[in-house]
Order: sequence, then C-alpha cells, then structure tokens
Amino acid sequence: MPSLHRLYVSVTETGRGLPRQFWWLWAATLVNKLGGFVVPFLSLYLTVERGWSAAYAGLVASLFGLGSAIAAIGGGVLTDRIGRRPTLLAAQLGTAVSVAVLGFTDGQVAIAAVVFLVGLSSNASRPAISAIIADVVPAADRARAYALNYWAINIGFGASAAVAGLIAAHGYLTLFLLDALSTLLCAVLVFVKVPESRPVAAVAAEGPAGSAAGLGRVFRDSRFMAVFGVNLLLALVAQQGSTTLAVDMGQAGVPASQYGLVIGLNGALIVLLQLPVTRLMAGRNRTGLLVASSLLIGWGFGLTMFAGSSAWFFALTVAIWTIGEIVNAPTMMALVAELAPADARGRYQGVYSLSWSLAMFLGPAGGALLLQYGGGVAAWGTCALLGTAAAAGFLLLGRGQRRRAGSVAAEEPAKALV
Repeated sequence: MPSLHRLYVSVTETGRGLPRQFWWLWAATLVNKLGGFVVPFLSLYLTVERGWSAAYAGLVASLFGLGSAIAAIGGGVLTDRIGRRPTLLAAQLGTAVSVAVLGFTDGQVAIAAVVFLVGLSSNASRPAISAIIADVVPAADRARAYALNYWAINIGFGASAAVAGLIAAHGYLTLFLLDALSTLLCAVLVFVKVPESRPVAAVAAEGPAGSAAGLGRVFRDSRFMAVFGVNLLLALVAQQGSTTLAVDMGQAGVPASQYGLVIGLNGALIVLLQLPVTRLMAGRNRTGLLVASSLLIGWGFGLTMFAGSSAWFFALTVAIWTIGEIVNAPTMMALVAELAPADARGRYQGVYSLSWSLAMFLGPAGGALLLQYGGGVAAWGTCALLGTAAAAGFLLLGRGQRRRAGSVAAEEPAKALV
C-alpha cells in the first residue's frame, strides 16, 4: 500500500495541470499498448509456430521497419494536411484490420506483405499523437506530458509481454485478434473523446493547394536536421537492446530464462523511475540532459563488452542505458515540439520518427555484422563511440544556439535549442 500511495503521488504531481484532452489520449495509448501482443512475438511466431528460418524472420522484421519508415513521413504529412484526428483514426483502424488479417494469412510472401502493411499503418499514428500533445499542452509542460505518454507505452508493453506467452499457448490467432481488438478500442476512445487539435493558423497556412504539407520546409531546416542526425546516431545504439544484445548473451551461454529477466529490467525500470526522474529533470538545462543521456546510453551499451557470461553484469548495463533512455525520450520529444512551427508539427514529428525507423531498419544488421566479424569489443565499442559522438553533437548544438540567442539564452537556458 505505501508503494501504491507513492505511485499515486508521483502520477498526480507529474500530471498536475495537464489538459483533459491529453489524459484521454494517454488512456487510449495505454489501452492500445496493453493489447500490443503481435510485434514482440512475431519472430517467435514465424520461427517456432510456422517453422520458418531465422533469415526469413529477419527479412520480415526489416519489411516491418521499412513500412514504419514510410509511415513516419506519410503520417506526418497527413497529420498536417487532413488533421491529427483523421490521421490517427485511419492509422488505428488500418492497424486493427491488418493485424487481424495477419492472423489468418498463410504463405511466406503473403505474410511478409501483410507485415509490411502492419508497420505502415501502426507507425503512421506516432506523428499524430506527438502533434496532438504539442497542440494541447503548453510548452513549459510538454516534457512532463511526453514522459507520461512514454510511461503509458511501457506499462502497456510490459503488461502485454507478460501475458502474451500464456495467451499464445492457447493459439497465436488469439494474440492477433486481441491485438486488433485493443487497437479498435483505442480508435473508439479517440473518436469519442479526442477532438481535432490542429491550430487554426495551421489550417490557414495550408491554403487551397495544401502547400503547408510539403516536406521541403522540414529538410531545409538546418537546425532541426542537425538534431535529426544526432538522434539517429543514438537511435542506432538503442536498437541493439532488442537484437544484438540477445545474440551476444546467447553466445555467452546465458540461458533464455535469464535473458528474459535481464531485458525485462528495461521496462520495469521505466515504469518505476520515469515519473520520479521526470520531476528531478524539471528546470534542468536541456543541453546537459541530452549530453548526459547520450553518454549513459552509449557507454551503458559499451560496458557490455566486459560482461563475459555474467547475467548480473548484463543487467547492470541494461540499468545504465535504461536511465539514459528515461532522461532522453521526453527531453527529445519536447525539443522537437518546440522546434516545429504550429502549422508543421506533424511533418517535424514524422521526420523525427523517421530517425527511429531508419535505426530499426539499419541498426540490427549493423550490430550483427560487427558482432560476427569483430566480436563484442567491436560491437559494443562502436556503441560507446556513437553515444559519445551524439553527446558531442548535442553539446555543439547547444553552444551554437547560445551564441545565436545571446543574452536571452543565457537568462533562460532551458528554452535554448538544446
């Protein structure tokens, strides 16, 4: 009971003053992720249930990542062109249908095609959700709002992963249908409780030709694209947690049961620490937070080269990079929302999401090649170098912004670019 009380206090303090529309969106996200069974178990479904090769499962995962990358751009454009709510509803309905169809699909080519559609539809909702939060939450409160949204995602993911194995024992089709049902319930909640939030200025700027929905404006924004590039370095590192880490632990002789406990520590720490850490971050210099989080993520993975066969040491490295993730995620989302003009929030969030989709597409292959041909020193040493490079990039961006902003940035460091 005391722990529940502390959790309640933490939620109320972190969420104080946030608008009702945000909380309905938060609830919809939680409902959706509580039923997110399919993607975490897709490789297991293809290799164990279907009996197909690991190479085919890797190809399917890449197709999912390719669909996600395309959706990041397309979803961002649609968010600005037709609105946040229609884009979000279309993405959720598309995801529900494609996941349900996947459960009944047979044949390698057909399954690969449907998985591509699942990636395309599911990731199209991310720019819309991020844009809605930026629309309805004041700038000073956005880091808290994004932290709460990230917290909901991880609560849902952790809970769904815990019960998915039990459900799969009664047949994988049940997983697909429950996943589709939770996504459909999320769409219903959005339809009933989340109104359109696109600012009037954004509608006016679009004009009859829809000129505001172009992507050139985003790619010509040198400050934002610099942030995009630095984040891509960090995202490539973060992707190793779900791919290369599993292979390395397996080669080190760590049993699957211990691997599950080690990787589960990531979600557990996010659920326990996200809100308290977010409160501690309030008012801190954004550059310092991004530099520290980059070093924690990069060197958290880098220390894995010294783990040997110790599950406890692997767990220690997971704890280090998880703390970096907790600090980085809401800080970056708030930064992107601040950089984006009101009439282009969807496109900016979509391009930011693209950095993660590209990392999802490129990171696993890169990590696997480094591990295979260079061993743990090459794979995890590269992670440390990339994390250090990202920290240096954020530091340079912060210094450049302070030089441009002059005395204003000196008086309000938390409002600087980074």
